[in-house]
Amino acid sequence: MAIEKQKNRPRRPGTTVEARENQLIALAVDLAEKQMIEGTASSQVITHYLKLGSTKERIEKDILIEQKKLIEAKTESIQSGKRVEEIYKKALNAMQSYSGKGESYDED
Repeated sequence: MAIEKQKNRPRRPGTTVEARENQLIALAVDLAEKQMIEGTASSQVITHYLKLGSTKERIEKDILIEQKKLIEAKTESIQSGKRVEEIYKKALNAMQSYSGKGESYDED
């Protein structure tokens, strides 16, 4: 009966759109669970949760996770390349100034 007490207690709305969304999702999942336990869930609710448990859904979720990792790695690689390019420019400028050339090297 602890769940019943929680439902009667007013919740403070989330302070961000994302937090509010998460609260509403949690409420929807709680309601779906209650309906499934009581045997009153609609066929759409049951089908939704059956799909979530399917092998295909799990594989697609794994693919999305790996794609996200790949995008993050590519982004990091691009940023690293930019840092290396900046280091090379600074090194060339330093070498030119040490060799007596007053002008700095800049390909921009």
